[in-house]
Amino acid sequence: MGRLDELALVSRAALLGDRYAFGVLAEAYRLPMLRLLHSLCDGDEELSKDLAQEAFIKAWLNIGSFRAAAKFSTWLFRIAYNTFYDHARARKPAVECAASALHLPADAPSPERRMDFVRAMAALKGDEKTATQLFYMEDFSVKKIAQVMSCPEGTVKSLLFRGKEKLSVYFKNSGYDR
Repeated sequence: MGRLDELALVSRAALLGDRYAFGVLAEAYRLPMLRLLHSLCDGDEELSKDLAQEAFIKAWLNIGSFRAAAKFSTWLFRIAYNTFYDHARARKPAVECAASALHLPADAPSPERRMDFVRAMAALKGDEKTATQLFYMEDFSVKKIAQVMSCPEGTVKSLLFRGKEKLSVYFKNSGYDR
């Protein structure tokens, strides 16, 4: 979706209360948001769906506060990120992850390799995991990640470096070749 199309839909949703326009936006970002939250929730599919729904509700209720200083996706992912951390602070649950919860294409790696990836991502600290997920899985730029996470670009680069190093060590220790 182009930036102008996105802004037109946001405008219709914000100014006219157009639920259909917001629905188009929500559908465009549903899967990327679910992937991010799924990773942050260490594979808990139900929790990630609940948090995504909560984030979309918050976005709908606050669509009038969107100022187009950043892309809509950045604003929306910031809401999702905050929703996850609000939940984590409130509960701090020990989350069990299931490889079957990952929805990957038919040509995806075996369940054992998917589980290794989930375990490797679970070994990352919260901000390292978020930055790594957004950069490598959602193809966000360092600048956009910095906006989502409300931190300097240098911090994002450090988080990505540490995350990549930890993943590399995990996979090397698990018998994978570089």
